Amino acid sequence: MHSWGWRIPFLIGAGLSLTALYLRSHMAESVAYTKDKGRSVKKASGTLKQLFRYPKAVAMVVGLTLGGTIAFYTYSTYMQKFLVNTVHLTKSQSTLITFVSLLIYAALQPLFGLLSDRIGRKPLLIGFGVLGTLATVPLLTALSHTTSQWQAFAYIMLALVIVSGYTSINAVVKAELFPTEIRALGVGFPYSLTVAIFGGTAEYVALSFKNAGHEMYFYWYVTGCIFISLLVYLTMRDTKHTSLIDHS
Repeated sequence: MHSWGWRIPFLIGAGLSLTALYLRSHMAESVAYTKDKGRSVKKASGTLKQLFRYPKAVAMVVGLTLGGTIAFYTYSTYMQKFLVNTVHLTKSQSTLITFVSLLIYAALQPLFGLLSDRIGRKPLLIGFGVLGTLATVPLLTALSHTTSQWQAFAYIMLALVIVSGYTSINAVVKAELFPTEIRALGVGFPYSLTVAIFGGTAEYVALSFKNAGHEMYFYWYVTGCIFISLLVYLTMRDTKHTSLIDHS
């Protein structure tokens, strides 16, 4: 199993990618895209020059993403190392806890999305921002001192429920900020940059603080980033009511 088992996820991923390709090739395009594509007079679209016409929306994508991506990476990719290095669980225990918690977390996403369709995007984002700001330090501190696998699972699951207020709707919120002709670049460029700079480095920042003997500084770092995003959530309009999804 140790010599060939690592190939299994890649085989599953290959099969799922073919499924996604089939589904995508048979999906109907949105009405806005079809109208925009069928225009007799074509205008330049999807360029950086055009993107600069939406500086507020670009800044909002960065602000929306900052806290959410750090929280997500903390409780997903970094958590297994945290459970081993700080909580001192075995690798098999930490792997099982991470797998089960992320599996449940994935199942929660459509439920939070459904809730967002009923009450709007902004309440969920504010809920994540407030709870993330208040609970990150207590949760990670409690998790670092636990000796029970079940307690560790409960703390991580609680954190992931909070993060779901962001991850379940972050894609649609950002898409609703831009019209059709610039949406892919408008969302993709600032989002990818923010994830790479903050989400992608979260693990290294955490380990740097730990190696320096100040692991709790990372807890406050995550809290600070979520708080910055909370300020954006509080001042933004609810994109459910101002959506540009069908605007071409």
